[in-house]
Amino acid sequence: MKGIVFTEFLEMVEEKFGLEMVDDIIEKSDLASEGSYTAVGVYDFLEMQQLIVHLSEETGIPVQKLIYEYGRYFFDVLAQGHANIFARYASPIELLASVQDHIHVEVQKLYPGAELPTFEISKKDEKLLEMTYYSKNSLYMFAMALMEKTFEFFKKTPVIDYNLVEADGSQVKFVISEQ
Repeated sequence: MKGIVFTEFLEMVEEKFGLEMVDDIIEKSDLASEGSYTAVGVYDFLEMQQLIVHLSEETGIPVQKLIYEYGRYFFDVLAQGHANIFARYASPIELLASVQDHIHVEVQKLYPGAELPTFEISKKDEKLLEMTYYSKNSLYMFAMALMEKTFEFFKKTPVIDYNLVEADGSQVKFVISEQ
């Protein structure tokens, strides 16, 4: 997993819970990196899992809720750093439908070797998008948060339903519509 995901996660933890919390979750985790990350580095996803689980234990916030909140936070990082990508699209549905064939291609150029989920579109029209998320990391709540923030970026209101195709969240069907 690319280091930017780690560095921004720790930034969010510091911003929301304080530097002491960052230190606490790093100390409680068995990290090969010892909690020292660079944005361009590559790190084991198991390190992220440990950090999130320990943050959940310390705060009492469920893991999936933390992943969701991190997705919302990370969207702002993406929007600030890559506004040119967002400017290419006229609607949130159009942007979300292009994630697999355009956005992820651009991400791979910026961050070679990034582990990205796969999205398969099964239905699309102007106001509706049905797609299936595939990822061994099961960060579907992160993806859902990015979807919601995409709608907010376009000043639109979404309705997002999801169904876990696989119980572990490695395959999730999303039905996304604009109100």
